[in-house]
Amino acid sequence: MRQTVAGGACTGLGVGPTKISKVLGVVKAYTTRVGSGPFPTEIQDRVGEDLRQRGGEFGATTGRPRRCGWLDFVGLRHAVRINGLTGIALTKLDILDGVGTIKVCVAYRHGKTPMADFPKECSLLEKAEPVYEEIQGWKESTTGVRKFSQLPRNAQKYIGKIEKTLGIPVDVISTGQRRDELIILNKQF
Repeated sequence: MRQTVAGGACTGLGVGPTKISKVLGVVKAYTTRVGSGPFPTEIQDRVGEDLRQRGGEFGATTGRPRRCGWLDFVGLRHAVRINGLTGIALTKLDILDGVGTIKVCVAYRHGKTPMADFPKECSLLEKAEPVYEEIQGWKESTTGVRKFSQLPRNAQKYIGKIEKTLGIPVDVISTGQRRDELIILNKQF
C-alpha cells in the first residue's frame, strides 16, 4: 500500500524518521482535485475554466478535466501538520497572472458554525462553505521570473500571505513550465 504522506518515505525507503530533517511540500498556487467528492473552494465559473485551460489541468492518462479552486488554507494547514512540512515549493504562480481578485479560503463554515480545522468527517467537508479573504491580483507576467524582487508587488504579497498563514517559508517558486523557471529562496537540500 502506498502512503501519500511524508512519513511514507520512511517505510518506502527503509529509513528511520529521525533521518529526515526537512520536508518540502509541493503546492499549486491554486487548488485542484481529480474526480468527484467534496471540494469547498471549487470555482464553477469562467475563472475556474480559465485556470484549468491556462494551467493544463487535464489528466495525463485520461484527459479528464481537473476541478480547479481557490487556495485552501484549511486543507493546507492540515497538510503542514500531518506531514511536518518545513517549507513549500509553490508551483504555477504564473497561472494566476491577470486574475483581478484572488480568493483564499481561511476557514470553513458548517451552517453557522465556523471551522478553522480540517473536518474529520467527510459529511462535514461535503457541507462546508468556504470563508474567503480577497487579495488583489496582478496584471504583470510572472512567467520566467527568476528573482523574488522582480515579481509584481501583489504576487509578493500573495506569497507572504501563504507564509504567514501556514507558518512556514515558501522556499521555491515555479514561474513557468521549464525547469529553469524557478525562484530558489531557501535551499532545502
